[in-house]
Amino acid sequence: MKTISVLGSTGSIGTQALEVAVKHNIKVKALAAHSNVQLLAKQAKELGAEYVCIFNEEKVNALKELLDGRNVTILSGAEGLNETARLDGVDIMLNSVVGMVGLVPTLEAIEHGTDIALANKETLVAGGELVMKAAADKGVKIYPVDSEHSAIFQCLQGAKRSQVRRILLTASGGPFFSKTYEELENVTVEDALRHPNWSMGNKITIDSATLMNKGLEFIEAMRLFDLRSDQIEIVVHRESVIHSAVEYNDYSVIAQMGVPDMKIPIQYALLYPERLPCPTRPLSLTDYGKLTFAKPDLETFRCLAACIKAVNIGGTAPAVVNGANETAVYSFLAKEIGFNDIGRLVEGALENVEIRPVNSLDDVLSADREAREYVRKRLNSLSSQNK
Repeated sequence: MKTISVLGSTGSIGTQALEVAVKHNIKVKALAAHSNVQLLAKQAKELGAEYVCIFNEEKVNALKELLDGRNVTILSGAEGLNETARLDGVDIMLNSVVGMVGLVPTLEAIEHGTDIALANKETLVAGGELVMKAAADKGVKIYPVDSEHSAIFQCLQGAKRSQVRRILLTASGGPFFSKTYEELENVTVEDALRHPNWSMGNKITIDSATLMNKGLEFIEAMRLFDLRSDQIEIVVHRESVIHSAVEYNDYSVIAQMGVPDMKIPIQYALLYPERLPCPTRPLSLTDYGKLTFAKPDLETFRCLAACIKAVNIGGTAPAVVNGANETAVYSFLAKEIGFNDIGRLVEGALENVEIRPVNSLDDVLSADREAREYVRKRLNSLSSQNK
């Protein structure tokens, strides 16, 4: 029996991971959430967690009341999240928190020697060079949870990495596939949150709509599988049945397929190398009837183009586009900017924030901070112009 901790337990990935844990009798030692104290307390009681962390420190007293004197250690804030990541007796930590807040806990878990099931994109996008080196130095395994990276990981089993020619990274295309840049100017938040295939949190759903999500995954794939950017081809696959594929030197292509349900890659990461029944439905190709493929529109979906450009620039450039995007997305969700403004702000940050080599965590955090400051200044400027 494995023992796990789950960072981001009340989010979409976290709740599905706990469903997998219950089905397969996986012991849950610790849970961490941002601010949903009601669900966090419910999870802790049902699963017998020994530790809980609430990132929003203002919610600590509410969490104590909900736990009703149970023998549970309560942690809070960024340091509490870090402490959750370095607990003894944990075989694997699932990191499914959203945003840059997930980077330091990943490094903490690696330093502690704990294997990681990784669903936090920012960890590898902004700090990939540091994270992969630290994991290699400590002998820590990183199991990808994203459906695309899990697919690639599965397609690589039993093969020599030296024989990989390239990977095919699939994308659903989001809710605005085939739309022009001009047509996206008046997109609403509600429109952007209607993903055709996946049920996800708000931030990642907006990233899927702008295709920023695929840009982040492009960068992640390079880090995880030690690839050059020219070894990755993005393929728009509307049905989300083929989750990605690997092409070998003999031009054989091995793909991983399944219904679009995140419990499949979550379970594979938590139970690797075992394959057990998953709480989802089986795939029926005849029900789908046909599968379609197309090239991504880099002119319309500028966030994707900015990510590819950033990873080719190198250094802190990926951290810059990530930080700018995160700030812009929350501004869009707050209805302060338009949909296309997200891409414009990401492009602007990449052009205007100084890019430096990555030699330490401080380099990454500084780049992230400067990118966010750039976006906030641009937002203030736009707000003043509109008054």
